Amino acid sequence: ISKEELNMFMKILKLTIISIFFSSVSLADKNMKIGSKGKLSEVDRVIKVKMYDNYYEPKSFNIKKGETIKFEVVNAGNLVHEFNIANAMMHKKHQPEMERMVENEILLADSIDREKMKKMAKMDKAMAHSHSNSVLLAPKEKGDLVWKFDNAINIEIACNVPGHYQIGMIAKVQLD
Repeated sequence: ISKEELNMFMKILKLTIISIFFSSVSLADKNMKIGSKGKLSEVDRVIKVKMYDNYYEPKSFNIKKGETIKFEVVNAGNLVHEFNIANAMMHKKHQPEMERMVENEILLADSIDREKMKKMAKMDKAMAHSHSNSVLLAPKEKGDLVWKFDNAINIEIACNVPGHYQIGMIAKVQLD
């Protein structure tokens, strides 16, 4: 085998490895299906959720694929909490945003500075925390989230306030 043939073989091998890597990344992206924002007029049922300090009640959810749920969420704890529908990878990607909210003193242990949130959001949209799959609540606050589980796979509900996910503020979602 000549040096040129060996070089050509190595180039083809590198391109093959790179294409396999990128095709597996794109397959992973297709599996990050979590559903979509639902319409209030299409709600199949209502689930009442209480967030306590570092756990949810109920602790798990049984949902039929295609179902549209209205979650009525109350923060019954003494700390700020989040009700966020996503998969584990998405939660991990969202956590640095939440850390920046703490660093910028938007999120405090027991309150949310909504005025500072609005000001910071003009410079960094992530500081607005205006995700359709999430509700961020201070103690005693209530919020609703309508979600359609139309293409959801491997999802969980979790709190991404720094440290909360890590200590287990996660509710399992069983999709039937």
